[in-house]
Amino acid sequence: MNKVRFIIDKVMRIFCAVAFASMVLLTVWQVLTRYILNSPSTWSEELASYIFAWVTILGAAYVFGKREHMAIPIFVELFPIKTQRILAIISEIIILIFAVVILVYGGISITLLGMGQLSSSLGIQMGVFYSVIPISGVFTAIYSILNIYDLSTNNV
Repeated sequence: MNKVRFIIDKVMRIFCAVAFASMVLLTVWQVLTRYILNSPSTWSEELASYIFAWVTILGAAYVFGKREHMAIPIFVELFPIKTQRILAIISEIIILIFAVVILVYGGISITLLGMGQLSSSLGIQMGVFYSVIPISGVFTAIYSILNIYDLSTNNV
């Protein structure tokens, strides 16, 4: 299971780094064309916004997988270790259900709905940009399953 987590982490890190670098370059291009060339690029701002959304949503799935997301464990820490582990597994199951139902199923629905609408500057179907939601849901679900496995086998 650690190998699966390692591969997914590496893919997510590389994708987020490349997307973030692309977003920075697009933003620099937008500033250059607007203020130096006095002819603003019509497409770069919109694309940078969509890339920002992708980085944010996939980055959130990555941070969840690394278990580095914000948590307030004050209440849970009042219980014995065994109970804490059970509560953590229950929490992971709830997150898994959320990821599958809301992110994957709902994300596919909104992606398909967005295929009939074009973005204003790029002319690309909006469903392409919305597809990050179910993709992130799949990664979150995989990470949740890996976390449940780790918790149930005391690999945490």
